Amino acid sequence: MRKDWVEKRKNDKVKTQMYYARAGIITEEMKYVAEVEDLDEELIRSEIARGRMIIPANIEHLNLKPMAIGIAAKCKINANIGSSALASDIAGEVEKVRISEKYGADTIMDLSTGNDIDKTRIAIIDASSVPIGTVPMYHILEEVGNKIEDLTIEIMLEVIERQAKQGVSYFTIHAGFLLQFMPEIAKRKMGIVSRGGSLMAAWMMHYHKENPFYTAYDEILDICQKYDVALSLGDSLRPGCLFDASDNAQLGELKILGDLTLRAWEKDVQIMIEGPGHVPLNQIERNMKIERDYCHEAPFYILGPLVTDIAAGYDHISSAIGAAVGGWHGASMLCYVTPKEHLGLPNAQDVREGIIAYKIAAHAADIARGRKDAMKIDNEMSDARYSFDWNRQFELALDGDRAREYHDETLPQEVFKEAEFCSMCGPKFCSYKITQTIMEKHGESLKS
Repeated sequence: MRKDWVEKRKNDKVKTQMYYARAGIITEEMKYVAEVEDLDEELIRSEIARGRMIIPANIEHLNLKPMAIGIAAKCKINANIGSSALASDIAGEVEKVRISEKYGADTIMDLSTGNDIDKTRIAIIDASSVPIGTVPMYHILEEVGNKIEDLTIEIMLEVIERQAKQGVSYFTIHAGFLLQFMPEIAKRKMGIVSRGGSLMAAWMMHYHKENPFYTAYDEILDICQKYDVALSLGDSLRPGCLFDASDNAQLGELKILGDLTLRAWEKDVQIMIEGPGHVPLNQIERNMKIERDYCHEAPFYILGPLVTDIAAGYDHISSAIGAAVGGWHGASMLCYVTPKEHLGLPNAQDVREGIIAYKIAAHAADIARGRKDAMKIDNEMSDARYSFDWNRQFELALDGDRAREYHDETLPQEVFKEAEFCSMCGPKFCSYKITQTIMEKHGESLKS
C-alpha cells in the first residue's frame, strides 16, 4: 500500500512524519490514520507536529498499514515476540506474528536473541502489516560474541542502521541511563530488571565511561531521521517490584528522557517514552502525570504496570489491571504481558492470552476517557445478548473463537445457536427471558 507513497517522496531531504507535519503537509499515512481513527486530518497533523502523536512507519516497510500512538488516538497495545538462545524457530516467530495480528496487536516488538537474529527479523517484518519494533542492544550483544566489554560505538551504529534498512519502525534504546544513577541502584530491592539497562550498567562500570547510547545519541538520531524510525526511549531503571516503584533512579532517568525528547524533535525524529513495570495501583496516576510533565507530553508507552508481585502465572491479569488505569490516565500504548512473564519464553498461546488481556485493558481505558463511540460495540453486544443472538455475540467478542468454544462445550449443536438460554441458567431460569416476559405482559403499564 505504501509503495507509491514512499516513492514520490524519495528525493525529499528529510522523510519523517514529524518533518512533514511541521511543514504543514498531511501525508497519506496521516490521511489513513485519520480515517481509521475517525479523526480530522488536521488534528492528526497538528498532534504529530507538536510531538504528542507518532506514526511509526519506516520507509522500508512498505506492506505496513499506518497506525498512530498518541493521546488523541485510541489506546494501543504492543505484543512482544522473539526467539531466545534456548528456543530459536523462525517459523514459530512468524506464527506469533499471525496470532498477534489476528487478535488485535497494534505493534509487535521483535526481542529476538540467540541465533539467526537477522533472518528472524526479516521474516517477521515481511509477515507483518503492523509496525515492528526492536531493542537493538540484544543484537549488538550477539555481534560482540556476548562480551559486553567489546561493544563499540561503531558496532552499535552499524547494527542500528542495519535494522533500519530492514524496515524496523521503532527502536527501544536505553540512552537515559547515566553513570550518575549507579549509586541509586544500590538502594533497591531488585536492582536493574531491564535487560538493556543491565547490559549498559555492565559496560559503564567496566570502562567507567558514560552510556554509549547517550554519547552517540546524535548519530542515532541521524539514522532514525534517514529511515523515519521512531525512538522509544527505554526505561532502563523501571521498577521490577513494588518496593522500588517511583524511586529516585526511575524518576531521575525519566528527566533525562525528557531532555533527549527535545533533542530528537530538533531533528524531526518521532519519540515515545517507555514507562514503569511494577507500580502500586495508587501510584499509577501520579506516574502518568510526571511523564507528561518531564517529557513534554510525548506519548507514554507503558509495560503493565503490574500492580502486585505475587501473580506468577497470571501476570497478564495483574498487569492488565494496571494497564487499564494507566491508559485511563493518559498512557498512549500498553505493552502486553503474557502468563509466562518472569517464568519463560511465551509460545503462540501465551501471546494470544496476553493480547486479549491487553485489548480488554485498552478498551476499558478508551471507555473511561470518553473516546468517541468507544462504547458503541459494547452496546451492540448488549443488544445481541438480550436478543439471544449467539453468533453476533461471537462476532463482537474480542476473542470470538474463545467465546464460541466456551459456549459449545455444553451446547455444541447448531440448534442451540437459536436457543433463548445458555447452560448457566438453562431454559427456566434465564433472567433475560424472564424480564422479556414481564415486559411483554406489563410493559405498557410500567411505562405509564
